[in-house]
Order: sequence, then C-alpha cells, then structure tokens
Amino acid sequence: MKLTPLLLLIPLLSGAALAAPQCTQADKSKWMSEADAQQQIKAMGYDIKKFKVTKTNCYEIYGWDKEKHKVEIYFDPTDLKKVKEEIDE
Repeated sequence: MKLTPLLLLIPLLSGAALAAPQCTQADKSKWMSEADAQQQIKAMGYDIKKFKVTKTNCYEIYGWDKEKHKVEIYFDPTDLKKVKEEIDE
C-alpha cells in the first residue's frame, strides 16, 4: 500500500524528460516577430505544419525539412538558433 504515492510520481518524472528546452531569458521585446520568424524558417527550407510559442520561451515548429522528413524544432526567438531538433527519417 505504501507504493501508491511512488506510483503517482512516475508520470511526473517521465514528463520531465520530455519537457521543452529553455530557449532564451531575453525580454519578449527582443524577440523576432512570429511572422518574421515563420518567414525566415520557411526560407531555410522548412514546410511548417504548426508554429507555436512554448511556455519555455521558444518558437516551436512541427513540419518537414527539404528532404520531406518530419521535424520538430525549437528555435531561440531572438535569433532563430536551433536549440533542439528531432527528425523522423
């Protein structure tokens, strides 16, 4: 019966491993506009299915790269530096 509290912690611990990265501490006034960011990301060759602002101060996209691989990428909104990238090949 004492395992119950421990079992409740398992989803919390596993969720921490999947958390979005922290992209910037910069004030939002220093961020590139969402429209400009999307335009520049498209110019890099990405096809954006979904674009969003994360709670951890990132611009995140779901979409495809030039080779049509599915991607999930977190960008620093101040300079569009890639912070984390996942590619399904």
